[in-house]
Amino acid sequence: MRSNSPRIGLALSGGAARGMAHVGVLRALLENDIRIDCIAGTSAGAIVAGAFAAGMSIQEIADVGRKLRWRNIGRMTMSRLGIQSNERLEQYLRERLPITKFEDMPMPFATIATDLNTGEAVVMKDEGDVPFAIRASCTIPGWYVPVLDHEGRQLVDGGLVGVVPSSVTRSLGADIVIAIDVNTEGATFITPSSSVIGVLLQAMMVVQKTASSYQLEMSDFVISPKVGHIRWDQMGRADELMEAGYKAGVESIPELRALISADRLVKSVSSVVPEFLPH
Repeated sequence: MRSNSPRIGLALSGGAARGMAHVGVLRALLENDIRIDCIAGTSAGAIVAGAFAAGMSIQEIADVGRKLRWRNIGRMTMSRLGIQSNERLEQYLRERLPITKFEDMPMPFATIATDLNTGEAVVMKDEGDVPFAIRASCTIPGWYVPVLDHEGRQLVDGGLVGVVPSSVTRSLGADIVIAIDVNTEGATFITPSSSVIGVLLQAMMVVQKTASSYQLEMSDFVISPKVGHIRWDQMGRADELMEAGYKAGVESIPELRALISADRLVKSVSSVVPEFLPH
């Protein structure tokens, strides 16, 4: 029975290639019977969250992540607004996701983008096109051309306003929000970024670090895979990233179970106490 069980939601951070660590954490949670009721993701976290909410298995998500490369995401463009278009990412997801509409998702899912003109967060959930929404959340400003939504807004990477979408996860009805942040360790790698996109990604993460502390405080529990030694542009290290995520997830299980049990106890007491109150 789940009548007194808390609704558990995940908030998956952005982090480019490091987003594959989310897959390992998910595997650890599911293997230890931590049921997920809703999920939100930003940028790379949106790819994993969207695939999971659409009903893909952990193995299927892992297989997609292992094969994903930067060439599957963007292509050169003549636009003055960016070096590449990331339309390829939208098509890549459309061909692989079993469900592509928010309203048809078996699990509540949300992602976040940034309105380039106002600087405001644009939360996408409930209805609409999932591949487009994920693409918008992954649009690195300066590298990818902003995408236009049906309202004519120019949308770019959601990490600018909510790299860890804890409040968005709460809005989906989560009682307990578990944040998974793949950027906690920052950059501990020795080799410098060797590409323009690598430099852009690292610069974005530095800027977002201060803002993410507030977002993490809005969660009830934080899982931080130790992936600081892996650059944000190293997509070829998916297996290593997933293993680090799995290890962090397994290590979190005792504390998570205690948190869930405490919440369940509070709900049980709250449901019983009114019976003894005078009418």
